[in-house]
Amino acid sequence: MFWDEKTECMEREEINEMQLVKLQKTVKYAFEKIPYYNKKYSECEVFPEDIQSLEDIEKLPFTTKDDLRQSYPFGMFAVSKDEIVEIHSSSGTTGKPVVSGYTKKDIDNWSEILARGLTDWGVTSNDIVQNTHGYGLFTGGFGIHYGAQKIGATVVPISTGQTRRQIELMNDFESTCLIVTPSYGLYIGEVAKEEGFNPKDFGLNVIGFGSEAWTEEMRQRLEDTYGVPAYNIYGLTEMMGPGVGVECSKQNGLHIAEDFYYPEIIDSTTGKHLPEGTHGELVLTNIDREGMPVIRFRTKDITALDYSPCDCGRTFCKMERITGRTDDMIKVKGVAVFPSQIEKALLKVSEIEPHYQVIVTRPGNLDEIEVKVETVPELFSDDVTELMNIKKKIADYIKNEVGIKVKVNLVEPKTIPRSTAKAVRVIDKRNLH
Repeated sequence: MFWDEKTECMEREEINEMQLVKLQKTVKYAFEKIPYYNKKYSECEVFPEDIQSLEDIEKLPFTTKDDLRQSYPFGMFAVSKDEIVEIHSSSGTTGKPVVSGYTKKDIDNWSEILARGLTDWGVTSNDIVQNTHGYGLFTGGFGIHYGAQKIGATVVPISTGQTRRQIELMNDFESTCLIVTPSYGLYIGEVAKEEGFNPKDFGLNVIGFGSEAWTEEMRQRLEDTYGVPAYNIYGLTEMMGPGVGVECSKQNGLHIAEDFYYPEIIDSTTGKHLPEGTHGELVLTNIDREGMPVIRFRTKDITALDYSPCDCGRTFCKMERITGRTDDMIKVKGVAVFPSQIEKALLKVSEIEPHYQVIVTRPGNLDEIEVKVETVPELFSDDVTELMNIKKKIADYIKNEVGIKVKVNLVEPKTIPRSTAKAVRVIDKRNLH
């Protein structure tokens, strides 16, 4: 078992003492090595020696994605370029990409973090890990890859796409661990059935999923499709990649690697700290990163933290699954709506498939939401009355979940575009600028 029991099961007081030492070292290191932090902290009149307790982290200003973009490409690196052995970046679809640099030590630490999580799922050197997360500049594929190799498992680096090839290799190689986004995992299962396979016969032991919003109902669909447990992974390019949080075998939250990351929850409007168990925006700090430490990064992801010891034996705090983002929130008729809420409602209806799109429009002065959702094949052979009843049921479930009425449009199976990466759930056609 690849499990650092001495570290992962420390008492809370020991964890906090370790974090304070690492935080103080990181703040001093960043102040001395990264011009951005030197300038920012000097302007705010806060200096490394001001960090005398973990609570003092609140004296430091936040770091945002815009700050990282403005430092493009290498302005946030704390070491010379010849010490950087690997570079990843975001897509840059909304501006300059965020570049993330890694030293050899950083790669070793990243591998360690993922190896811990995979081990808790039961993955060993005897396993074959089929990794459908993207390679290239995206961090998802490589993080899993390094963690699996650290354990000694065999990695099939097939990356995204090639769905029928995925199925062929899963069957022929007898893959035991599948890494997917939840929507793509369901799509693979769907295509496998079309090809005459029963996904439960592939021989998988476990599924690891991440990279997009999900609900417990979505997890249940994955587990029912393949007949194995499915565990969530959380991470982001700015912090290093996947592994910031990994769900343990109890499936009751994702353990944050607190010896590498210091988490906070804030009110996204005021920036003030929120108490344990309160939902708010997750803020993360690298406390053991060499190439590019990022301090108080606003993730825009909404979650809550739980510091109580877990039944698995670990004492590292747990974060709840991400329920949305402060920036993918749809505000309609004064109501804040997240796609995951709509998905939760849809997955309660057995007559539809877990493929949908939310379309937001403003035909006049009022916003409207249309939810396009695929039906099961048998439903289109039924009469109009049955279709109307299903639409009403879906609309009622959604209204109960989000508090507003939506228009439901049932579409034929396989008419909503599939994705091999993150599913495109929301199409906002309003002119909000």
